[in-house]
Amino acid sequence: MRRIVLRRLAQIIPLVLAVIVLNFVLIHLAPGSLFDVMTSEQQITDPAMLDQLRHTYGVDQPTGVQLAKYIWSVMRLDLGFSYRQNAPVLDVIMDQLPATLILMLAAIAVALVIGMTAGVLASVRVNTIWDNLISLAAVFFFAAPSFWLGIMMVVLFSVKLGWFPVGGMRTIGVNNGVIGDALDVMHHLVLPATALGLFYAATYARVMRASMLEVFRLDFVRTARAKGLSRARVVLVHVMRNALLPIVTLLGLQLGTILGGSVVIESVFSWPGIGSLLFDSVMSRNFPMVLGVLVLGSLLVAVANAAVDLAYLRLDPRIRAR
Repeated sequence: MRRIVLRRLAQIIPLVLAVIVLNFVLIHLAPGSLFDVMTSEQQITDPAMLDQLRHTYGVDQPTGVQLAKYIWSVMRLDLGFSYRQNAPVLDVIMDQLPATLILMLAAIAVALVIGMTAGVLASVRVNTIWDNLISLAAVFFFAAPSFWLGIMMVVLFSVKLGWFPVGGMRTIGVNNGVIGDALDVMHHLVLPATALGLFYAATYARVMRASMLEVFRLDFVRTARAKGLSRARVVLVHVMRNALLPIVTLLGLQLGTILGGSVVIESVFSWPGIGSLLFDSVMSRNFPMVLGVLVLGSLLVAVANAAVDLAYLRLDPRIRAR
């Protein structure tokens, strides 16, 4: 187990390095820069001042030199300096990261609970009205854009019914103590987490249904039934555990897409997380901040995939023997 963990962690280093190089090159090939934005907004009009700023931030150096310096800075946990916020990139990301993590974890929980429950129900009631309704709902939520779904939920549950707030992470100017503030955040979290999680719940439902139906045909399931075990025990203990491997794989792969999807959801619900920070940084050409968020996202996906490999060993002991 220790050897497997060390090997997975060693694989993260070249992956993150490749992501840094690729994103750095792509960003520098993109037209425009922060100084062009500042000039267009008439924040700075003196050419000498612009040249001085380019020299101060090192953007007047060759691309290869900038890339080498950036890689060395990342190795020292220095993601650069944000021109827009006038603060280190890592500090700004750490300020916004808790809100995004709360949204991501809540969306993953919604997706797993709804998707797995729907998938198990569809497989148990295969070719019935329940199976057809779940398949129809899965297709709808998979095809519906998350921003449209979020807007419709705001119109229905916030504007029409008044059950949930329109946006934000907490009620401004209200201090109800630790428990009260936590409940307030959860109240604001319901709509964005549901809007983000329903798309992935649709995928999990379809994959869980197909995986359950495949496991139902295996010999050990027929043996469990022949031994007189109850249907619930066969489904939950024997079938569901062996059907979880594709779900675990999807979860590890989709953590990066969930982080990307949070950009849209955070914009719709005014959620103060990394997604809105990334959107503002792209629009303002704040490339150090964009690079920092992308490096963080790649590291998150790499660690998640390593955790998925370790989860395989727990779910399927046969993998450990290979």
